[in-house]
Amino acid sequence: MDILDAFGLAHIRADQPVLIAGPTASGKSALALAIARSGGGVVINADASQIYGCWRTITACPSVAEEALVPHKLYRHVAYDAPYSAGHWLRDILPLLGGSARPIFVGGTGLYFSALTNGLADIPATPPEVRKAADDLTREHMLAALDSTTCARIDVQNRARVQRAYEVLTATGTSLATWQDATPAPLLNTAEATCIVMDAPKDWLTPRIAQRFDLMIDDGALDEIAAMKTRFDPALPSCRAIGVPELMAHAIGEISLDQAREAAIIATRQYAKRQRTWFRSKMKDWIRVDPSQIA
Repeated sequence: MDILDAFGLAHIRADQPVLIAGPTASGKSALALAIARSGGGVVINADASQIYGCWRTITACPSVAEEALVPHKLYRHVAYDAPYSAGHWLRDILPLLGGSARPIFVGGTGLYFSALTNGLADIPATPPEVRKAADDLTREHMLAALDSTTCARIDVQNRARVQRAYEVLTATGTSLATWQDATPAPLLNTAEATCIVMDAPKDWLTPRIAQRFDLMIDDGALDEIAAMKTRFDPALPSCRAIGVPELMAHAIGEISLDQAREAAIIATRQYAKRQRTWFRSKMKDWIRVDPSQIA
C-alpha cells in the first residue's frame, strides 16, 4: 500500500504548505518525500542537527539519491562553527515561502515549527563573551537564574534551550518569556497548511533507534567523525548532535565502539521522549499519524 494511502493522506491539498513533525527515527522524512513525489513540492529541513555541512549520515540527512528525486532545501548549508538560531532559520525560509513550489517542512525541532507558526521574538544577538561565559556554567546554575514563566516554556532538560534563555536574560536584562510575549505575527498560519505529527509509540520507536544507529555506522558515520576529529569542539551546537560526542569519544580512544553505541542509543531515546512530549503539548490540533501501523 502507498504510504499516503496508509496514513489516510492521499487527498491532502496540493496547493497548501505541509508541516511534518516527529521524533527521531519515526519515518517523517520518508513521508515528506512521498508527498513531494506525489503532489509536488520542495522538502525544507526543520531539524537543527541537519543544517551542518560536516554531517550527513550521523544526523540522518536525506541521501544523495533521495535529494535527486525532489528538491531539498536547508540541509547541510551551515558551517560547523557558524552561529545559527531559529531566527536564522526563519530568515532562510522566507524566500522559499514565496516560491512556486509548495513548501514541505519536515523535522524534529519543535522550536523551528513554533517559530514558523507562532512567530519569533526579535531578540538581539548574544555577545560572544556572554556565550563563552555560559558555556562554562552548569545547566542547574543557569536554571536558577531564570524566572518561572520562562522555565515553564522551555525544555529544562535540554541544556541548549536553558543556555539560550540564560544568555538572553544576561545579555538583554529581559527574560526570554517577556521577549516572547512581544512576538510579531507568524510567517505561516496552521489553518493555511496541512500539519502532521508522527505519533510514534515508544515500544515501536525504541528498536528503530538502535537499528538506525547501526545503519549509520555501516554507512560511514565513523568516517564523518574522523574528518571532524581535529575541529571537534564540545561547546559548538554542531558537535553536540546526538551520537557525535559518543562516537568522538570512541575515535579518540576514551571508550569502545560498543560503549559509544550504547550511550548514543540511550541519548537518542531520551531525546525522542522529549520530542514526543513537546509535540503532544504544542501540536494538539495537528493531524496525528501512527507510523507503527504501516511499518
